[in-house]
Amino acid sequence: MRYILFIFSFLIFPSFLTGEESIKSYDSFTDLSLQVSSLPEAKLVLTQSFIFPFIQGSGPLTSDNNIKTSFSAELSPISLNGITEIIWTPIAFFELSVGGLLGSGWNIPMADGIGINEPIGVYQEGNRRKSEINGSAFDGFIWNAWAGNALQFDLAAVFPGAWNHVLFRVYNEFRYSAYSKADSGDSWVFENQNENRNGWIWYGNAVIGYQMPLSPVLDFVGLMAEVDRNFYDTQGGDFWGDKLPYWIFSSLFNFNINPRLSSTLIIQMHTLRNYGTSDLKNLEGYWYQDLELQHDHGSQRLAFHRAAVIFNYKLR
Repeated sequence: MRYILFIFSFLIFPSFLTGEESIKSYDSFTDLSLQVSSLPEAKLVLTQSFIFPFIQGSGPLTSDNNIKTSFSAELSPISLNGITEIIWTPIAFFELSVGGLLGSGWNIPMADGIGINEPIGVYQEGNRRKSEINGSAFDGFIWNAWAGNALQFDLAAVFPGAWNHVLFRVYNEFRYSAYSKADSGDSWVFENQNENRNGWIWYGNAVIGYQMPLSPVLDFVGLMAEVDRNFYDTQGGDFWGDKLPYWIFSSLFNFNINPRLSSTLIIQMHTLRNYGTSDLKNLEGYWYQDLELQHDHGSQRLAFHRAAVIFNYKLR
């Protein structure tokens, strides 16, 4: 659920887009969030953030220039992670960010936290092998490092008015991910995602939303498109569609229940590779690199992904 955190930060801190709050001195805040979804999955996140004014000017584009540093601890039923991120806002509509994650996990009967994902048996043409996860509790560690940038805009900054808060944001990120127990070319699983390999990934998203001016509870609605593409360059990857971009499309609804408590409802669709069957359950447990990509009706299709809810409580 890593990228749900981006959605969460976008909704909880809209002042970076709207400019409605000016940060004139050192500030800090602590948030506790609970993320649950229909997959099922859950994650508890504690975040401590610090905001420092940095190279501020007197004009509207630079008066709120700042550096935000955040430290997060994540706990799920199958993983434990630490995350740090630094975001620099040199001008109102632009951000630069760098960050890193260090984590590990364990496996339970209904979910895979960490381990090497590998096929059972020797491949024979036309034969689909089963796969297995080889890993134990805290069997090595996962680390990520990333750098990104964002362009963001609030229509009300050009056409002032309570009803004019139409928000736009585009984000790009390059990330390197690795598992300490994985060799080059090994597939590994982390937090139930079993097609990872050590290497580079590009991730991007675009959000358009509307900040509700008069609603006492529902204060934001929006649409979001996310995409990532790996650069593993694995031999034979065209067979199973390794280089196809993965898309997620989300509907976003943010609710302010009281000054400290808010929640976000997220409904998502995502793309799946077309392996020539409409019943994806028939493919569960198979080694994904043995599944031949079909092109007769398009190499990908759109399907329901999950419904997720994030509850956020401001501790201070």
